[in-house]
Amino acid sequence: MSETTSTSEENKLPLNGRRAIPPNYSNDEENEVPEMEVFGSIPRGFNPRDYLRVVDIYMFKEPQEINKQEHHTDKYYNPKLIVRRGQAFQIQIDFSRPYQPQSDQFWLEFLMGRYPQQNKGTYIPILVGSALKPGQWGAKIIHRENNSIRLSIMSSATCIIGKFRLYVAVLTPYGVLRTRRNSATDTYILFNPWCQLDAVYLDDEKEREEYVLNDVGIVFHGNVEDVKSRSWSYGQFEENVLDACLFLMDKAELELSGRGNPIKICRVASAVINSRDDDGVIAGSWNNSYDYGVAPSAWTGSVDILLEYYSSKQPVRYGQCWVFAGVFNTFLRCLGIPARLITNYSSAHDNNANLRMDFFLDDEGKVDTRLTKDSVWNYHCWNEAWMTRPDLPVGFGGWQVVDGTPQETSDGMYRCGPASVQAIKHGHVCFQFDAPFVYAEVNSDIFYTRMEKNGTQVVENIDTTRIGQLIVTKEVGGDGMVDITEEYKFREGSDEERLALETAVMYGVKKQSIQDTTYQPQTDVDMDFQAQKAVLGNDFKVTITFRNKSRNSYTATTYFSGNIVFYTGVPKREFKKHSFSAKLEPSSSSSFDIVIKSSEYMRDLLEQASFHFFVTARINETGKILAVQKAVMLEIPALRIKTKGELVAGKETSVIVEFTNPLKQTLENVTLRLEGPGMLRTIKKQFGRIPMNSTLTWEVKFTPMRAGLRKLIASLNSDTLRHVYGELNVQIQKP
Repeated sequence: MSETTSTSEENKLPLNGRRAIPPNYSNDEENEVPEMEVFGSIPRGFNPRDYLRVVDIYMFKEPQEINKQEHHTDKYYNPKLIVRRGQAFQIQIDFSRPYQPQSDQFWLEFLMGRYPQQNKGTYIPILVGSALKPGQWGAKIIHRENNSIRLSIMSSATCIIGKFRLYVAVLTPYGVLRTRRNSATDTYILFNPWCQLDAVYLDDEKEREEYVLNDVGIVFHGNVEDVKSRSWSYGQFEENVLDACLFLMDKAELELSGRGNPIKICRVASAVINSRDDDGVIAGSWNNSYDYGVAPSAWTGSVDILLEYYSSKQPVRYGQCWVFAGVFNTFLRCLGIPARLITNYSSAHDNNANLRMDFFLDDEGKVDTRLTKDSVWNYHCWNEAWMTRPDLPVGFGGWQVVDGTPQETSDGMYRCGPASVQAIKHGHVCFQFDAPFVYAEVNSDIFYTRMEKNGTQVVENIDTTRIGQLIVTKEVGGDGMVDITEEYKFREGSDEERLALETAVMYGVKKQSIQDTTYQPQTDVDMDFQAQKAVLGNDFKVTITFRNKSRNSYTATTYFSGNIVFYTGVPKREFKKHSFSAKLEPSSSSSFDIVIKSSEYMRDLLEQASFHFFVTARINETGKILAVQKAVMLEIPALRIKTKGELVAGKETSVIVEFTNPLKQTLENVTLRLEGPGMLRTIKKQFGRIPMNSTLTWEVKFTPMRAGLRKLIASLNSDTLRHVYGELNVQIQKP
């Protein structure tokens, strides 16, 4: 007796006073569905074989067959049926005898998760009718032949996305007969940017091909004066990536019933992409030491990261902003949400969201690193996802900012967005989610403030144009760059810009007015700073130019400070100090050169070869201070990639990667990575060292499977040199 009680206890759901069934978070878990559901007592002699029986179900799930072709899912490296919601797809059912509509009754059932419920959209029974209604669940017979019927099935344009289990149920007088659990008939349903009723509908075919179907992209980095680009493999169609992306929603504990809503999916994904507070996908590291992990600059794409996380369930080390954004883009495109990767140059990381970046100067006009807490990132990458915003007033749909890089908490977790780009442009930062933070990233002013001995703050200089001065993304259909700054802000100094700022302040963005501080700048002298194009390992020169527009002679005591910085603008070490007195003649310009020697910077150089120069000059006659700061990136040599022989689908070929060490030192612990989305899974090779001026050559044999234009992407990583990339477009011929 006691034994039977305990087993029946185990099968009961865990008791919970608040809800009848436990939360339904997992797309992977299943319930047991009975093959025979009896209506009462079965008479003797009842034989299920006397009734209509399902012999086979054919899903038309091959890449070249109708479903994957019409639903733009033929590129997914996945044997199961993948369709997009709100659009009809076809299946064929083979019965044990010809189907007779007058006497036979059957229906389809799509189930998801362990506790399927009709009102939650996780149990969907579909009766066969005479016509399909757009964007609503339904099925109709389009062909009958012998024992087979072919059905056209329409899914709802708002249904939840993920992996459904399919059953066919047949009604008999004594109960329901169901097909056995068969994973071969599992059906993935994704968002549909081709369907007008879907929240992610995008009306331009070229944009859909770019923002949903392109599996390679470009990351723009460097700085505003020296934009650099590199390719990134999104790989959203590669094997197991779709399952890994669905697992992320399980990990984020997003209820299955909420998974039809792109706003909810983006919000939870922006938290689970980073490992802060939820053991998400990528652990960030900005300190230049990457023990027990991969340096952020070494990754060539998202696939390795997502698959490693999917198998280990542990955060993958390490990432920085473009890695978080690259993986987030893969996630969005994989599920069918149009997405693009954005770079904001001179991005404000404003610790108290007051639209004011404070750089404190000491008595002599040098930057006080103790007091200065805000930092300007050379660049920062985030994503935009395309969707309607029924939760906001009309006009705020379209591109939404989502950011997976952990910077600040939002509702208690490290996440950001979705925030409407339109709302940010017009200053309507009251609309959810996190619009004030993004507004500050692109609109802050830099204040150079001197602390007097008695504690008063004197504002010496205000730079209103540097932050967010260039916002870019990859062009549609090509590798070029598109300037989208005007989608985020009106032109500096225009009436509309002022109005947007006043609106943002009205909605609670903190902005200290200049009246609160004493500020009388020196207006009759300009100071400018230029740096020569500099190659890693070489000397280069920088030039400071003064223009005295007045009729007075001035002398300027000038301080020059060269710092090696992380790309986040945080200094590692000051490697050069120089001060001089400049005589400024009336109505004339004077220039002063300073030489930066490679021996001064090589020892401490960080991976993005990034410098930050501060110049402050005190006009002795007036006591006023001029200040200018500039980021300079060194030119890092590229990898060379070439192919050997002809490239034909299904035929072995080889690719050669070469690199010549340009430094006056040996490179230690060299690792090369090579990948070609849709052509070549990532291969890594370790090389011990490359002596100075010597060339490393690596040949890789592989067999491309599909014809078409593809891209090879390679990266080199070593102890002293990182951020070395190479890429090559290749045309694979048909056999």
